[in-house]
Amino acid sequence: MTPPTSTRQVVLASRPDGTPTPENFRLEEAALPAPGPGQVVVANRWMSVDPYMRGRMNDVKSYVPPFQVDRPLDGGAVGEVIASSAPELPVGATVLHGAGWREHALVEAASATVVDPALAPESAYLGVLGMPGLTAYAGLMAAARFRPGDTVFVSGAAGAVGSLVGQIAKLSGAARVIGSAGSPEKVARLLELGFDAAFDYHDGPVLPQLRRAAPEGIDVYFDNVGGEHLEAAISALNVHGRVCLCGAISQYNATEPPAAPRNLALAIGKQLSLQGFLVSGHQDLGPEFREKMAGWLAAGEIRWDETVREGLDDAPQAFIDLLAGANTGKMVVKL
Repeated sequence: MTPPTSTRQVVLASRPDGTPTPENFRLEEAALPAPGPGQVVVANRWMSVDPYMRGRMNDVKSYVPPFQVDRPLDGGAVGEVIASSAPELPVGATVLHGAGWREHALVEAASATVVDPALAPESAYLGVLGMPGLTAYAGLMAAARFRPGDTVFVSGAAGAVGSLVGQIAKLSGAARVIGSAGSPEKVARLLELGFDAAFDYHDGPVLPQLRRAAPEGIDVYFDNVGGEHLEAAISALNVHGRVCLCGAISQYNATEPPAAPRNLALAIGKQLSLQGFLVSGHQDLGPEFREKMAGWLAAGEIRWDETVREGLDDAPQAFIDLLAGANTGKMVVKL
């Protein structure tokens, strides 16, 4: 395949004020240089949209640099090497890399990882076998210090990370796993995945629903949502309970500071641990995670869902819909 000399990419047209809109994105044509030494050109076949990307659209200092206006966005992608100046990444190799939001990418070979599409579908390396999978495993095991016999509550439980947290907890000896989600269909799916109880947070305040699902309290809360969910979990946590603060999607589009949690003082008497978590700080658990996940998948013990959108043109709307909860499992875009 002769590499093209140009490609299409999505750039940040303007910074969102609250909820992103299609006008915050722009699709444009860009030159595609030939690879220099140690570089490859990748024809992207799958790209990821993830909640953390919303924070990068704000011009604020954070754990990862913000996206720049009029510059292409980036994120996880899987594709085929179509031109190479790096012997370790020959033409035809399938690779995982960080230059998504474009149809072709010029990538440093050192920043790309070869994946085997014969072992799992290519898109799985953006989900169950990729960053979301490691996030679920490391967040539960390292940040929340999971122990067999724990009762575990997961918010955003039908998403790419939350659905895996619940299944990993059950396979690792949890006494009970409870999930919250945003629709009756998602609640039904959680029960199919082996959650012991699940509820729709639209049905009423979170705390009464959580107490009904876990009358003896919870030991671990895996937080993907923040806000009211975190406040409810603090009330329901048992003494020496542990929280993995992984995400706060309920606040990502907020234009005013959130009020909750208003009961943080309970953490003192209950001797709770609230641990902030970034998957980038737990890459050492990668080999352990991949070995265990490969075994669970081979045995059919872990199931994973995808919501697939088609084409780069639909990538901005896929991201907007992700923030609104339109996905079950991992949201990916097929290019």
